[in-house]
Amino acid sequence: IFSKASSSLEDIGESSSETDEDEQPVRHQEGSTDLSPEYWAIQKLAKYVKGGDPTATVIALCSMRDLNLSQEACQLAIKDTGCLEVLINLLDTEEIKCQTGSLKILKEISQNILIRHAIADLGGLEIMVKILDSPDTDLKCLAAETIANVARFKRARKTVRQHGGIKRLVELLESISVGSSHQAKDTETARCGALALWSCSKSTKNKKAIRKAGGIPLLARWLKCSHTNILIPIVGTLQECASEPSYRLAIRTEGMIENLVKNLSSEHEELQMHCASAIFKCAEDEEIRDLVRKHEGLQPLSVLLDNSENKQLLAAVTGAIWKCAISRENVLKFQEYKTVETLVTLLTDQPEEVLINVIGALGECCQEQENRGTIRRCGGIPPIVKLLTATNRALLVNVNKAVGGCAMEPENMAIIDSLDGVRLLWSLLKNPNPDVQASAAWALCPCVENAKNSGEMVRSFVGGLELIVNLLKSNDKEVLTSVCAAIANIAKDQENLAVMTDHGVVPLLSKLANTNNNKLRRHLAEAIAHCCMWGSNRVAFGETKAVAPLARYLKAKDPLVHRATALALYQLSEDPNNCVIMHENGVVKLLLAMVGSTDDALQEAAAGCIANIRRLALATEKAKYG
Repeated sequence: IFSKASSSLEDIGESSSETDEDEQPVRHQEGSTDLSPEYWAIQKLAKYVKGGDPTATVIALCSMRDLNLSQEACQLAIKDTGCLEVLINLLDTEEIKCQTGSLKILKEISQNILIRHAIADLGGLEIMVKILDSPDTDLKCLAAETIANVARFKRARKTVRQHGGIKRLVELLESISVGSSHQAKDTETARCGALALWSCSKSTKNKKAIRKAGGIPLLARWLKCSHTNILIPIVGTLQECASEPSYRLAIRTEGMIENLVKNLSSEHEELQMHCASAIFKCAEDEEIRDLVRKHEGLQPLSVLLDNSENKQLLAAVTGAIWKCAISRENVLKFQEYKTVETLVTLLTDQPEEVLINVIGALGECCQEQENRGTIRRCGGIPPIVKLLTATNRALLVNVNKAVGGCAMEPENMAIIDSLDGVRLLWSLLKNPNPDVQASAAWALCPCVENAKNSGEMVRSFVGGLELIVNLLKSNDKEVLTSVCAAIANIAKDQENLAVMTDHGVVPLLSKLANTNNNKLRRHLAEAIAHCCMWGSNRVAFGETKAVAPLARYLKAKDPLVHRATALALYQLSEDPNNCVIMHENGVVKLLLAMVGSTDDALQEAAAGCIANIRRLALATEKAKYG
């Protein structure tokens, strides 16, 4: 029991950043291999490989290599005749020629998923890791290339790490004698090491092991090289590892962005794809987004959008553009390169992984007013709205943001409304995923603000107001924040506010008042301010204990929180009981400081609230003392 538990714990860190091969491969072509002529040839040779002296074995291995080992029939024949065990046993001998002959065959046949699993089951990986210490460079290269093939599934990657393979593979990258006669051999050794590291790096624990073994500076050094055949596995490993923050930091500090950008203009699409993919993962960090711009990487990314036939490349490039577009300066550059126009053409007939990135990029770009017009003029709004009916979570989150961004423009809003976009957004509030709910609620804010007759539009959604009020019961901070923001907008319409009041919006908002989250505080205070405008809601907020917590918001460090809170307190201070609570909670002193603010709305709200409290105090004194 215990060993099972510990091994499953061990596997947690193996979580891959890429989909893994099946742990249990299915058997192909059952039975048909027995009949092929290759099968009989291999069975004959197997006798010599098993029973001959070293010379006979080497000759048999050479003959076996002359067969077409890329054919599945041959690969499975080697496995079924018991020859695979013998090949692995030969690796454990001292005969370099036998080891080499065996590895050359294993390297070829380990392209097959069944063979990969069989090699791992027979303990082949442990022996190959040992061979990485051999003084013979060719032998080490063959072992590393075979490891690269076998380590394509989780258990194999773990075996390589547990037997010290990562450190030895990193050492293969150390042989850099630039300019010497050994250069070609060193590049080949490093290429094989990098191929194996690339396969192994799909596991989180191996990423850490590569870093601990000193792999990062070596990857950085090889990245400066100009040979495509080594650059592909080097950049492949880097983009795999870029999901880890420590690697992103190193990619920035070791100056790797410049070389990644340079290779975006390579003639090899695979290399371009890995460079774009590395930028995609790294550009989560602001400094890296700036470096991509500084090294003039935004233009080559835009140019690569024209290469829309290669979908893997397109997914990586659109991903890099999306993340780079989080920075405004980059969006301005993309405007120069007419990137937005090209992105709009990619909104239809694309695989989901491309669409997620395209729509993500448009969502960032349409935070700039000019691009909101561009998207409309290029006919981008209908295909964006159409994607609101998608099912993929990541896609929906991005579509919601893009619709919300476009809706900031009244002209766009008219089109969104005519396509039933607001109804679709509203129905996404029912989606079980909190990220989808929150992004839909955020998108509804500009829609409600910019729609013509928005009050009527909102009322036309049957059950819509009850749905949004009930989302205040969510446990997700972002959902609560976005819903408060939407309620603040919806409550500007008296009729809708009356309906929300009937659905219990006041006690639900009051219940959230004790939060320490400044973003939620700000939007909650705005919602409370707007919800005061109906019936006896002001009094109800006091009774449901919202006033004292709001008073504490004035001590927050965020000026946007101050502004929203002052507006809410001003509205609440129209009720005498609330004034008493505010006074007891030391509001006056805090608001006095804000009367001198340069923010007019804050200044007026603070002054109005103080005036109401003061007026009440005077009236009370007058009543007391006449």
